Order: sequence, then structure tokens, then C-alpha cells
Amino acid sequence: MAWLVLFAAGALEVLWSTALKLSEGFSRLGYSVLTVAGLAASFLLLSQAMKTLPLGTAYAVWTGIGALGAVIVGILFFREPVTPARLFFVGLLLVGMIGLKLTASH
Repeated sequence: MAWLVLFAAGALEVLWSTALKLSEGFSRLGYSVLTVAGLAASFLLLSQAMKTLPLGTAYAVWTGIGALGAVIVGILFFREPVTPARLFFVGLLLVGMIGLKLTASH
């Protein structure tokens, strides 16, 4: 169950980081509110997952989900570049997250 909570926390990280970009420096109220609410919810879920998951694993996977999701959102919605090097390093990030999950004690 903790892994599902952690995944939800990571998904919320993608939401709030995207809303942060769309808030244009907190100058757009709706996106600013979504950023703060998403951030709070993401932290709340992360804290719940950390009750049973190891700190280093939970935090690394949480940030990895957020980073990977942000790269995907950037590519799909903000026309950020897709280069072989970026794809390679995104792949390394994914492999690292899977490795942490597989070697976690929970």
C-alpha cells in the first residue's frame, strides 16, 4: 500500500510542478493555488509512505517520479527538446528508481 501512496505522491509532484510553470511566477492565481495545494498533498502522501518505506528509497523514488513526469510533460506540452542524450538520462533515472524499488526492504 505504501508504494501506491508513494506513486500518488509522485504524480502530485508532476501536477504541482506543471502548475508552477503555468503560474508564471505565481502571477496567475488559479495555477498558484493548484501549485500550493498539489505540493501540500504530495508532501502529505510522501510522509505517509515514509512511515513504512525507507527514507532514502521513498525520497529518491518520489523525486524520480516527479522528475520523470516533468520531463514527459515538458516534451508533450511545452515542446521541450527530445534528444538521444535526454532520453538516455531519463532511462537511467527510470532504471535507478526500479533498482531502488527492487532492493527496498519493504
